[in-house]
Formats: sequence, structure tokens, C-alpha cells
Amino acid sequence: MDNQQLQQLTEEISIKYFQRLFRHHATFNPRLRSTGGRYLLISHNIEINKKYFEELGMDELIGIIKHELCHYHLHIENKGYKHRDRDFKELMQEVGAPRFCNPLTSTKARKPGAIWIYQCTSCGQQFTRRRRINTSKYVCGRCKGKLSLLDQLTRN
Repeated sequence: MDNQQLQQLTEEISIKYFQRLFRHHATFNPRLRSTGGRYLLISHNIEINKKYFEELGMDELIGIIKHELCHYHLHIENKGYKHRDRDFKELMQEVGAPRFCNPLTSTKARKPGAIWIYQCTSCGQQFTRRRRINTSKYVCGRCKGKLSLLDQLTRN
């Protein structure tokens, strides 16, 4: 599927589910990583993550387009277009648009790394962190005592 076919599909979905024309542009944006699509407030264009179509198929793509068209049509009509607005929630339910995208299977889970365990030298409180911290800069949140590195666990 290319941008022209995406534009055509978006126009068809807009007429079928919203009974309104989509008068702007829908394109694939290869830079999108953590979202299925986005609606641009200034230009009124819609950008879609092509990976969702390639990995999860046409049904997922149609769901993403419906979601972004909810933002689009409500914003054009000066109604509540944000996720928290009642107008948005009602329109999404009416057209059957998903609230969230399904996760991509190709995105790598967080790389296994170390878990750092620190202990307060005053009160003995232990803290686990995924990132290493500077013990000369940070102190215990309970008693303001000095922290020391107790152990480093490696995750598999």
C-alpha cells in the first residue's frame, strides 16, 4: 500500500463511518515509532505508521484511521477532540474506533540489562533501580542517609 491508496482508504472510511468528507492528506510516516498514527492540528493531515499495516493487517490500519478521523472531524467542528473529552469518547464508540493500537510484534522488548540494588547505610532501606545512580549526589528518601551499592543483578 502506498500513500495514494492510503488517501483513498481514508476518504472512503470518512464517508462510510462519519458521513463527512476528508479534505486533507493522509500519508505514511516512517519516523513514527511508538504510535499507530497522529492527527496534526495545524495542517489537519493524518500520519500513519506503516509498520502497523505490515505486521497487523488491514483491520488494525482501519482502526487507526478511524481513531485519527475522530480527532480530525471533531477538531474541524470545534468540538472536544482530545482523548479526555466526552465528544471524542462518544464518537469513538459510535464508529467503533479503538482507544489504543495493538502492540507491534517486531518492536523489541526492553533489552535485558542490570538491576542495581542500593542500601542506605543509616536505616538499611533497600532501593532497586534499572539505571545506575550517583551515590555522592543522591541520598536515602526515608532518612537522608548515605547510599551504597549493595548488588548488581543481571536479567535474562
